[in-house]
Amino acid sequence: MSKKAPSEDEKFLFVDKDLLNSPMAQADWSAKKLVWIPSEKHGFEAASVKEERGDEVLVELADNAKKVTVNKDDIQKMNPPKFSKVEDMAELTCLNEASVLHNIRERYFSGLIYTYSGLFCVVVNPYKMLPIYSEKIIDMYKGKKRHEVPPHIYSITDNAYRNMMQDREDQSILCTGESGAGKTENTKKVIQYLAVVASSHKGKKDSNAQQSGSQFAYGELEKQLLQANPILEAFGNAKTIKNDNSSRFGKFIRINFDVTGYIVGANIETYLLEKSRCIRQAKVERAFHIFYYMIAGAKDKLREELLLEPFTSYRFLIAGHVQIPGQQDDEMYEETMEAMSIMGLTEEERIDILKVCSTVMQLGNIEFKKERNQEQATMPDNTAAQKVCHLQGINVTDFTRAMLTPRIKVGREVVQKAQTKEQADFAVEALAKAMFERLFLWILGRVNKALDKTKRQGASFLGILDIAGFEIFEDNSFEQLCINYTNEKLQQLFNHTMFILEQEEYQREGIEWNFIDFGLDLQPCIELIERPNNPPGILALLDEECWFPKATDVSFVEKLMNTQGNHIKFAKPKQLKDKTEFSILHYAGKVDYNATAWLTKNMDPLNDNVTSLLTNSSSSFVQDLWKDTDRVVGLDTIAKMTDSSMPSASKTKKGMFRTVGQLYKESLAKLMTTLHNTQPNFVRCIIPNHEKRAGKLDAHLVLEQLRCNGVLEGIRICRQGFPNRIVFQEFRQRYEILAANAIPKGFMDGKQACCLMIKHLDLDPNLYRIGQSKIFFRTGVLAQLEEERDMKITVIIIAFQAQARGFLARRAFAKRQQQLTAMKVIQRNCAAYLKLRNWQWWRLFTKVKPLLQVTRQEEEMSLKDEELQRSKEIAIKYESELKEITLKHTSILEERNTLQEQLQAETELYAEAEEMRVRLASKKQELEEILHEMEARLDDEEERTQSLLVEKKKMQQQMQELEEHLEEEEDARQKLQLEKVTCEGKIKKLEDDILVMEDQNNKLLKERKLMEERISDFSTNLAEEEEKSKNLTKLKNKHESMISELEVRLKKEEKGRQELDKAKRKLEAESNDLQEQIADLQAQIADLKAQLAKKEEELQNALARLEDETAQKNNALKKIRELEGHISDLQEDLDSERAARNKAEKIKRDLGEELEALKSELEDTLDTTATQQELRAKREQEVTLLKRAIEDENRTHESQIQEMRQKHTQAVEELTEQLEQSKRVKSNLEKAKQALEKETSELTMEVRSLVQAKQDGEHKRKKLEGQVADLQSRFTDSEKQKAEFGERCSKITIELESVTNLLNEAEGKNIKLSKDVSSLTSQLQDSQELLAEETRQKLQFSTKLRQAEDDKNSLQEQLEEEMEAKRNVERHVSTLNIQLSDSKKKMDEMTGNIELLEESKKRLQKDLEAANTQFEEKASAYDKLEKTKNRLQQELEDTLMDLDNQRQNVSNLEKKQKKFDQMLAEEKSISSKYADERDRAEAEAREKETKALSLARALEEAQDSREELERANKALRMEMEDLISSKDDVGKNVHELEKSKRGLEAQVEEMKTQLEELEDELQAAEDAKLRLEVNMQALKAQFERDLQGRDEMGEEKKRQLVKQVRELETELEDERKQRALALAAKKKMETDMKDLEGQIETVNKGRDEAIKQLRKLQAQMKDYQRELEDARAAREEVLTTAKESEKKAKSLEAELMQLQEDLAAAERARKQAEAERDELSDELASNSSGKSALADEKRRLEAKISQLEEELEEEQSNMEILNDRLRKSTQQVDQLNNELQAERSTAHKNESARQQMERQNKELKSKLQEMENQVKSKFKSSITALEAKVAQLEEQLEQESREKQASAKSMRQKDKKLKDLIMQVEEERKQAEQYKDQAEKSNTRMKQLKRQLEESEEESQRATAARRKLQRELDEATETNDAMSREVNSLKSKLRRGNEPSFSSAPRRMGGGRRVVDDTLEEDTDSQNDFNGTKSAE
Repeated sequence: MSKKAPSEDEKFLFVDKDLLNSPMAQADWSAKKLVWIPSEKHGFEAASVKEERGDEVLVELADNAKKVTVNKDDIQKMNPPKFSKVEDMAELTCLNEASVLHNIRERYFSGLIYTYSGLFCVVVNPYKMLPIYSEKIIDMYKGKKRHEVPPHIYSITDNAYRNMMQDREDQSILCTGESGAGKTENTKKVIQYLAVVASSHKGKKDSNAQQSGSQFAYGELEKQLLQANPILEAFGNAKTIKNDNSSRFGKFIRINFDVTGYIVGANIETYLLEKSRCIRQAKVERAFHIFYYMIAGAKDKLREELLLEPFTSYRFLIAGHVQIPGQQDDEMYEETMEAMSIMGLTEEERIDILKVCSTVMQLGNIEFKKERNQEQATMPDNTAAQKVCHLQGINVTDFTRAMLTPRIKVGREVVQKAQTKEQADFAVEALAKAMFERLFLWILGRVNKALDKTKRQGASFLGILDIAGFEIFEDNSFEQLCINYTNEKLQQLFNHTMFILEQEEYQREGIEWNFIDFGLDLQPCIELIERPNNPPGILALLDEECWFPKATDVSFVEKLMNTQGNHIKFAKPKQLKDKTEFSILHYAGKVDYNATAWLTKNMDPLNDNVTSLLTNSSSSFVQDLWKDTDRVVGLDTIAKMTDSSMPSASKTKKGMFRTVGQLYKESLAKLMTTLHNTQPNFVRCIIPNHEKRAGKLDAHLVLEQLRCNGVLEGIRICRQGFPNRIVFQEFRQRYEILAANAIPKGFMDGKQACCLMIKHLDLDPNLYRIGQSKIFFRTGVLAQLEEERDMKITVIIIAFQAQARGFLARRAFAKRQQQLTAMKVIQRNCAAYLKLRNWQWWRLFTKVKPLLQVTRQEEEMSLKDEELQRSKEIAIKYESELKEITLKHTSILEERNTLQEQLQAETELYAEAEEMRVRLASKKQELEEILHEMEARLDDEEERTQSLLVEKKKMQQQMQELEEHLEEEEDARQKLQLEKVTCEGKIKKLEDDILVMEDQNNKLLKERKLMEERISDFSTNLAEEEEKSKNLTKLKNKHESMISELEVRLKKEEKGRQELDKAKRKLEAESNDLQEQIADLQAQIADLKAQLAKKEEELQNALARLEDETAQKNNALKKIRELEGHISDLQEDLDSERAARNKAEKIKRDLGEELEALKSELEDTLDTTATQQELRAKREQEVTLLKRAIEDENRTHESQIQEMRQKHTQAVEELTEQLEQSKRVKSNLEKAKQALEKETSELTMEVRSLVQAKQDGEHKRKKLEGQVADLQSRFTDSEKQKAEFGERCSKITIELESVTNLLNEAEGKNIKLSKDVSSLTSQLQDSQELLAEETRQKLQFSTKLRQAEDDKNSLQEQLEEEMEAKRNVERHVSTLNIQLSDSKKKMDEMTGNIELLEESKKRLQKDLEAANTQFEEKASAYDKLEKTKNRLQQELEDTLMDLDNQRQNVSNLEKKQKKFDQMLAEEKSISSKYADERDRAEAEAREKETKALSLARALEEAQDSREELERANKALRMEMEDLISSKDDVGKNVHELEKSKRGLEAQVEEMKTQLEELEDELQAAEDAKLRLEVNMQALKAQFERDLQGRDEMGEEKKRQLVKQVRELETELEDERKQRALALAAKKKMETDMKDLEGQIETVNKGRDEAIKQLRKLQAQMKDYQRELEDARAAREEVLTTAKESEKKAKSLEAELMQLQEDLAAAERARKQAEAERDELSDELASNSSGKSALADEKRRLEAKISQLEEELEEEQSNMEILNDRLRKSTQQVDQLNNELQAERSTAHKNESARQQMERQNKELKSKLQEMENQVKSKFKSSITALEAKVAQLEEQLEQESREKQASAKSMRQKDKKLKDLIMQVEEERKQAEQYKDQAEKSNTRMKQLKRQLEESEEESQRATAARRKLQRELDEATETNDAMSREVNSLKSKLRRGNEPSFSSAPRRMGGGRRVVDDTLEEDTDSQNDFNGTKSAE
């Protein structure tokens, strides 16, 4: 057999198994003992071991037969050829570096770039396009497991996707590797695969989505996901030495999927963008692609706008224009722009992006030069700077100043510092890098925004990590440390997952193994890098150094050496080239790092002067780029650095900015947490060579990458465990040869067999483990077993070869012997022929022999004619039978099609009923949820009421305490007033005394002259008095300052009061505006409602159109189905015609064969007679006639076929036209639907905008209320301060007490006024709240109305659907009755059950009536409506139960139909088989007949020849006797006679020998003839038996089909009758359903009313809660004021005490003054000046008093204004009261309307009961009618059974005549088996029906139980609701009573609340009236 050659794409995926299993390679490996030895050129080379010399081994190289001595430790074992090019390298028995490298190399050279290594998928870059990424390959990998298909990135992606879908676990694919290894390409392939597999738009094909090379259909989101790559590649990729399109950043693409597995969004995170590439690159390398794309692709106008120049004029593009082979930059520019447009970037944004890119390049053209005698930098040519500023929208002079002399903060001063040339260059480069980085991040943000715009929620995600692999360069900097740190973490993740998988595998197999967590191996290295403290790691130390000024890279390395010098993974380099070098021992090897400029890289400083300019740019895009410049490291930090530390930086404050190391560590931590939460899949990309050549592999380079990528690390982990594992059966099958005698014969379990085999092999127990289903081996064990197996096989094969060679030699010898004997026989026969050749008798014999057969040919021809006529008659019979069968077949097919159509209709009805059931179930669930919510709310309300009662009691107690406290305060106040009056009297007395003293002073002045002599004596006393006077002046100054302060405060308070008044006025104006806005909004809502109503009408019209269109579409589909059926019939006719034609052709061939046979016979007998010629002519004429007839038949057949084809094409064309019309109709409908959806969306948007406007208004109102509250609090604070100031004034001067009294009175009035104001504001708030509540309620009512209308429509639809379902149910009932004719008893049981159900229904009705009476006593319409709703729900559930039963019946019928179809198909197949067999048998019979005829002819010829020879012999004998008898005397002739005698004797002997030979031949011919006759008879008998059996089978099947057809006809007739009955029942049910609709509508209204009442109660409860909270707040305020008043009282008491003490002291001083008056007369004279000062003070005080009086007058005027406002507010209150009275009157009207509604409800209930009774009676009558039908059907069945029996008897009689007794026995046995099967089927049907009946009974019982339960729960809920309503009413009354004495505003609020309730009641009743009116109108 030749194998199929692999296709072009399969060559690069599948391994050639023939090469692997070649015995030559196996023998070579086992004979030569091949191993691997290290090689400088190839990494490792194959060699065979020749000799072992201790530790060294002599080895012969396989390539050049050179002998080399190698150390034993350097040798690595080679795997057997069985493992060559293995797909998973973990399966290698010898796991070593050489084997891994060899496997990868072999696969790579074979074009297989993907290889598994345990969890890894290793990918080698092929450097050419391979045809393994087409749509065909995607389909190949779709849904396949990893081991089912060869290694591929698609396999890993598909497994990740399937795991995500099955386990609901997030997945990640980690692609790592060097630059140019193919990471980005593989990530693209992953995204491409997911976009195809998980696309939500699989059906739609988009021309834009057609990729190069393959055509894939994507949705918009998938297209954007694919288009994100070109944008990121343009801005983040560049040409390097290794790679033409190298990603210079790491990225993590997170693709979100929904529950169904479709892509719903994506997010991209980036890591470590190499921003330094904008500034400098190597000579052969390029900067980022976008710079080259922009310069090459931008058109003239855009070039001018972007100020672009040629490549060579940009300093940052070091190598100028470096072209990438096979890529045009201008084409790539167009691609990126197109990708940006697909991602949703506008034209302006694209131009802004390109401007930033142009700015980055222009920054490189800014040149700085040194001044001659100074270090300061200058900018002689500012053209580049002008271009930069023009592009960025900033000022040129400011920019140059910021670059050359930036402003720096030194301490608290800001200084301009001149920059050196190096500093300026550094600043420009830093700015360019930062600008490009910010642009890249902005683009990434926009891409993420575009990819996350879908509103579907992501259930799980699949992340793709494309990040640089482990890198070891000559000079490793900060970036390499970050990359290597990332790879350490990723390798730890891999080790950890591998450890977990190994652990799971070993646990599953039950293997004992000491588990090692391989992830811990990398922990020390990770801690060395990331540890925060004790001791700090490298990143922490770097951040710490950044804090300190004067820190350098050298100091950082020294600090690192000191802290981490003794760490295991830290090492100092042996040859210190630089002080900034250190080494880290990573898992992939030792890496030397150079820490130069690490501090600047970590801090990333910028010129903050330039950044501030950019934040204030005229371009909004630039402002957005630089909006977060607060965390930038500025020049002020750089200024603090010393010259030695430049260009490093320091950090002044913590928290000001975050370092690059910190940010990267955080982002990596986030990445690792997401990866730990996912199931990772590892892809390791490998670069084969640095020359970018296909087919070349550098061994050392690949080995280093395998080490760095962790592949060898994974192999190391594998080596520690048991990597090779084989299933028991495979192990036994392959290695049983090694232990042939160990396993006994017979069956044995695989595990036991393996245990016995291993015992026999004597393996070390440490080398293997036996699990539950596999046997595990350590590395190298399988190779050893393979060697032993090969040795054993060689021994066996040598023995086998020896046996085979001996057998072949013996057979050759025997053949030679046979050849010798054959040669002898041939020689003998040849000699005999040579003797006979010239004998005349022989010649005569040969001539006569053909003429012997002529006489019998006429008889044979007549026989042939008879046979022909028979065959024609049989053919005619068969044709007639065929026609009858085809007619029957067509009729059956038509019936089957009709049945199928009926079935389809029934299935559609069933689906609709299912939908109805689901809807009803969901509604039921919603109602149950509402019930549970209501119960929970009721419980909460009870708890709240209890807590409110407790709080109320507490409040009452507190109120009593406060009242007592107030009484005490009033008593204390009265006492204080009395004391105040007494103090005033004392002051008056003192004033009188002062006047007396003045008179005395005048007298004393006169006596002054007399007292001058005493001055000298009292000089000492004067000094003391002067001191006292100084103290007094000090006190005076203090008092004056106090008074001035008080005056200032008074002015402030006045200003505050004025501001408060202004704010109040504003608030009033705003409240008026808000009221107007609310009115406008209400008007708008009314307009919108009208519009909505119009739109709903339009929608209904559109829906009606839609229904018409769908009906037309269904009709078209039905026509299409009919035409398809017609086409199928035509095709079947065609097939039958073809079969007939084939048969005719077969007959033609047979006839042709017979003709040829006849011709040959005729040719043999040409020379016979003329009769034969005539016969031949006749035959030829017949043949020509037959040919003509056949040709005519062929023509007719061809014409019929052409007609059929034309008909078929016409039908197909008609169908296509109809399909196109239906498609057009569908498209029109879809357009209309879209338009309607747009209109509805616009309406919803308008409604949302209105709602938002309303919410904004409410927010504004709340803000204003908050402002009012703040102002009030400020006002109260100012009042408190005023009171304190008044008290201080009373302390300062006793003279100002009268003024303070007046002030206190004014304050009291103010307090009263403020209280009045607060009460008014509270009233205003209440009124506003009431207004808001009214509007809310109105809106709620409108929404409820809409909901009610929607519910009404849905209920009507449901009812219609139920009607249709009922019709279907009735049809199904009729069919079931036919089936249930045998089970009448069960029908009786069913009727009994129905009666029981009716009785239970009556009981329930009685219970319901009792409940109704109870609820009528309570006078609650809500409860009645709820009960009616429950009753309807129960009826709905009953109908649903009936529906379920009918659905089961439908499913049973469908199954029967399928079985019938299967039976038909089987019958057809059997009939076709029998026809084929019959044709074959006929052909065989003809062939055998022809053979028999030819043999008979040969026999007859032989017999004739024998008879002729016997006659000749007799004649010769007679002649001999005559000659002997007639002896004459003639003696001369004696000699002649003797001679003749001898001749004759010789002739006689020859004749005898010939006779003997002829006799032998005759005997052989007779024997052959006998055998042929026996065989012919046997074949004829067999053929006749087969024909009879087949005919009988065909007739039996025909009878069965006829029976089935008759049964189906009867079923059809019954169904027609039942349809007519069902239509009548349907009309009755429609009338019933209309009544039920009315009842349902009333129930829905009641339910809505109940819900409204509940919501009203909830709103009232919320009001009460608010009032309670207000009361609590008021109580707390009262308590605080009481406490403050207590404090004030205490302070006043203390001040009074002080005043009393001061008075007593003053009296003592007066007495002393009177005693010393005489002595002090001289002093008083001297103190006249002091007296004048006092007089001045008195004047000042009087002026102040006058000012205060004026202020009082102003306050009084303010009071009058407030009184006016109070009057206005009272008028408003009166108006509100009038409105309340009007609303109460409307409420009374509503109550009367409600009573009327209750009466109507009672009447409807009575009607409902009557209707139910009518329905019951109808049901009973229908049941009796059905029973009668069942009886009739049973009678019909009995009649049919009798007829069947009679026909069976007649058929048996005919069979007895035709067949033997044996055939009769067989028939009876067959019939018995058939009857048994039928009986079993009927039994199974009976059992099924019984089960269905039992299930229906159980379900009905469950339904009744659930119904009772629901009723009980409802009753309990209604009782609890009544109890709650009573408690609420009692609480309301209590609250009213309790709040009347304490709060004046409470009753007003209550009234407002009542008004709201009344309003809502009125609106509800109005709406109900409107609704009823509309309904009645309908």
